[in-house]
Amino acid sequence: MFRKVLVANRGEIALRIIRTLREMGITSVAAYSDADRSALFAQLADEAYRLGPAPAADSYLNVSAILEVAKKSGAEAIHPGYGFLAENAAFAEAVQSAGLTFIGPSPPAMRVMGDKIEARRAVSKLGVPVVPGSDGPVESLEEAIEFAERTGYPIAVKAAGGGGGRGIRVVTSREQMQEALEGARREASAYFKNPQIYLERYFHDPRHVEIQVLGDAHGNLIHLGERDCSVQRRHQKVIEESPSPAVDKNLRDRMGEAAIRAARSVDYSNAGTVEFLLTREGEFFFLEMNTRIQVEHPVTEMVFGIDIVREMILVAAGEPMAAHQADQPSGHAIEVRVNAEDPAHNFRPTPGIVTRYAPPGGPGIRVDSGLYAGYEVPGEYDSLVAKLTAWAPDREGARRRALRALREYIIDGISTTIPFASAVIRHPSFAAGEAGTAFLAEHGAELSMEPSEPSTLTPEFQPQGQGNGRKFEVEVNRTRYRVSVSELAEQASGTRQPRKRRQARGSGGKELHSPMSGTVLAVKRQAGDSVEVGEVLLVVEAMKMENEIGAHRAGTLSTLDVKPGDAVESGQLLAVIE
Repeated sequence: MFRKVLVANRGEIALRIIRTLREMGITSVAAYSDADRSALFAQLADEAYRLGPAPAADSYLNVSAILEVAKKSGAEAIHPGYGFLAENAAFAEAVQSAGLTFIGPSPPAMRVMGDKIEARRAVSKLGVPVVPGSDGPVESLEEAIEFAERTGYPIAVKAAGGGGGRGIRVVTSREQMQEALEGARREASAYFKNPQIYLERYFHDPRHVEIQVLGDAHGNLIHLGERDCSVQRRHQKVIEESPSPAVDKNLRDRMGEAAIRAARSVDYSNAGTVEFLLTREGEFFFLEMNTRIQVEHPVTEMVFGIDIVREMILVAAGEPMAAHQADQPSGHAIEVRVNAEDPAHNFRPTPGIVTRYAPPGGPGIRVDSGLYAGYEVPGEYDSLVAKLTAWAPDREGARRRALRALREYIIDGISTTIPFASAVIRHPSFAAGEAGTAFLAEHGAELSMEPSEPSTLTPEFQPQGQGNGRKFEVEVNRTRYRVSVSELAEQASGTRQPRKRRQARGSGGKELHSPMSGTVLAVKRQAGDSVEVGEVLLVVEAMKMENEIGAHRAGTLSTLDVKPGDAVESGQLLAVIE
């Protein structure tokens, strides 16, 4: 068994791996960027080393820096977590070439399954049904339109080297194709260093169901049931559960057998996930295989009572895995992703300082998070800050338990998606187990996203009026109050602090300000152009999300002072519309 393992990742997944390493008696090594110097994973690891500056390209994607930390620390193996370099076959080969063990599948298996086009070809030869799509990468607009008009709209434009819902655009008409191709290529290049894209038929409102597989070097290959990840926003999973309310034993056996067939075809070893689309008629189609641990692995762990990270480490060390196909799930688990985003303002990213943090507890509740009071959520990385998982003997019990825990969860100082998640779980369609991938598109407007009711021990004053605000805790006559002070109130009382306003669109006049800090990816218009209300002027990336900034009024652009690659601050003047 390894004596020391480097975790080449950050945030909650790095912390989650470090905890298993400690339980196994293995020394953990964290590698952090400047933005994560005070992160909890860096504090709780046995050893921690600086990787480089905040940008991922200079830190978590910097292979030479990661290998240098491994050498300096004396680590014998590297666990990549998910995201960043987790599915990068060249990184796995570099780890092996340095005399270290990569805790994951073999580079050849990663290479086949990591290229979505090659993976489709490989599994179709096995008789596993695949979503109808282009035979290879699509190079031109004409080629894309020809495929779409032959297959029929809607069409999904997807990154060949993608995963995690990145690099996907849905096209419903010929007129949308050019912009979709450009957007998917741009995102694919940014996140996967591979601009290739392909096309697939887009099914309306299917289920997104995935099968967890585990294999070792001793010929054992099993599946651990399914996870339903259908509730998605911007093709990003929002809520996951196991088992799926749409899958019975017969279907589970057939999907599990197909997943094992796909994994065995590349001699798969370690943890992986085979993703399928499940239609309302009960047909399933192969989507892709993720050659890593998944964000939503806790729901499988809770229903099967195993530690998937521990299994990955055992397998990488040459040991037989402890799990068996005969293992049976127990109960039901639901996972909620908590993101640093503001649902009330189109889910704009909300990096910032956490002023108060109190996670929920009680029977059947698990929280994976690196948050603590005083921690500053950086804007350079993904907006996921926590995962809340609830287990109960049955689905309704797990649903009610998740709602209870969300009501308890306190994260102050930044906006989060907790109210949004609560609204989804309360919705009758989700409660009935009927939600598909179109759930939020069809029911999002119905969701009531009121914050959780305050505790009777913490009276809450909510001033009326519009505007962004700040939250404080004050004590009066030994009673503590949570107080929200709106910007309007601050201006009226003269206590407004010198800081830039966050504005979703315009200031009410000619000026358009940035609603967030980030990097300009694309500029759609130029000075002198006539624009309409809501017309997209530019695209800003923040917390690994592309955000379209629209015109707040109709008129003529007299000023547009940014270009691709520019860094912008929240509240910064972007344009003037006369």
